[in-house]
Amino acid sequence: MNLINYLNNNYFTKQQLLDLAKITETELLNFQQQNVMPKCSYKLKLHYTSHSFFGEFNDQSEIEYYAKGYLSWLGILKVTEDPQTVFNLFALRYTKAITYLKNSGHHSDDNTVNSALNLHIKQEWKSFLEGIYGLCTHSGLPEDIAAKEVAILQINEMLALDETGIDLTELTKAVNLLDKSSAMFAPHERLKSSRHRLVDEVRRLYTLTR
Repeated sequence: MNLINYLNNNYFTKQQLLDLAKITETELLNFQQQNVMPKCSYKLKLHYTSHSFFGEFNDQSEIEYYAKGYLSWLGILKVTEDPQTVFNLFALRYTKAITYLKNSGHHSDDNTVNSALNLHIKQEWKSFLEGIYGLCTHSGLPEDIAAKEVAILQINEMLALDETGIDLTELTKAVNLLDKSSAMFAPHERLKSSRHRLVDEVRRLYTLTR
């Protein structure tokens, strides 16, 4: 039940997403087949048995869950579904987010957010369409994806230093950024997640404040 509660509290079911976006299931599938809309982040297969006065009843169902941020993404697709235009918008938003983070003091020497940023965004786009970032970021949208990637790079770079060389103020900022942009993860995933390793454990080991 913990998993079901987590999904119902933090995601839209496919039907909820369709109702809120005012589109049909066929339209959603068409967007996904055109590679402009992410797949679901979780798919729950249920097998259940009911007992009542009328006897036993057995059935099964499948529920898809989507990041709540995808509602606004569908708003974009209702205006344009041209794959190149949609990718360009994703890339623009991702690039703007990286620039904003750098101007806010979040720096990384890693090529993926510097000289190789364009290639990195193409790889991120593929993961976005697979629904991966709907699972591991707060909104599933480019801004949170960029923040998560930069924060992880920063934290790993600082943890690779000798302990005496770590700036705890900068480490706290990076950890807080990751905390803000990351999803909580489903209960069975948390101990394996980047949030547990780079937020919970780093805060515990370095006694960081939020």
